[in-house]
Amino acid sequence: MKYQDYYKILGVDRDASQDEIKKAYRRSARKYHPDVSKEKNAEERFKELGEAYEVLRDPEKRSAYNQFGSSWKQGQEFRPPPSWNSGFSFTHSGDTSTFSDFFESLFGGAVGGRSPPSGHGFRHGFAARGPDHQAKVRISLEDAYSGSSRSIELSQSAGMSTAKRTLQVTIPKGVINGQKIRLAGQGGKGAGGGANGDLFLELDFLPHRIFSDDGKDIYLDLPVAPWEAAMGSTIEVPTLGGKVSLKIPPGSQTDSRLRLKGRGLPGNSAGDQFVVLKIVAPPADSAKSRSIYKQMRDELGFDPRKNLT
Repeated sequence: MKYQDYYKILGVDRDASQDEIKKAYRRSARKYHPDVSKEKNAEERFKELGEAYEVLRDPEKRSAYNQFGSSWKQGQEFRPPPSWNSGFSFTHSGDTSTFSDFFESLFGGAVGGRSPPSGHGFRHGFAARGPDHQAKVRISLEDAYSGSSRSIELSQSAGMSTAKRTLQVTIPKGVINGQKIRLAGQGGKGAGGGANGDLFLELDFLPHRIFSDDGKDIYLDLPVAPWEAAMGSTIEVPTLGGKVSLKIPPGSQTDSRLRLKGRGLPGNSAGDQFVVLKIVAPPADSAKSRSIYKQMRDELGFDPRKNLT
């Protein structure tokens, strides 16, 4: 009977964390998945990976396996000591033909007397959860505010060919830029009866003509005339939900920030809209306008740089 170095099979160190073991298994399982792999020994490698993961993912089985230490090498002839007892009392259930003689000699040939975890066990030779897929969907701020639906076309590998399919996706209102929507079972196809993977859609906001976003908050640069800022004014301001009235306090300056509470993206805790004032001076492009500017200069005696001296 040949010794099985489960750490070498998964490509991890003996002190690897459970998370590292899980990631290594998933990465290799995708590579040797019999439904999609072009490797000649894909099914054999896939079974080896599953057996190695079955042992190393379980702290108790891993501890029992580690009792043999690191002196054994993959493929060496091996027999457990006559007094060996792994501490497990398994009963055969289902098809155990996918596990090696080495596994049976250590653990009794059954998978813990229980069904393997969904997506990682083996049934009728092998079974594995399909890989998760990622896709990006571009939407407008208006779509995020009101909600919308999208038809998206996906290309999916199926053995040696590529199949295309169309999904109708609902975008809920109140989503934020970069948020991911999970579509259960719409990812890669499972093997041997394993569950399909999931599809994760990442939302990417299109640039907007006047608004910008930060999480659920919306920002708007608002041009105002000098007299509106100096004397105060009430003006109509655009929001994603329509125009609202905004009171500009007297003496406002450029980059003053005013808040419209709850006027950002909706949700259990709605965002706000922040209005950033940008004072715009009228052009001095006529004799009359130049005359008005000269009068302001002479009568107001205003020095914007007085604090610099």
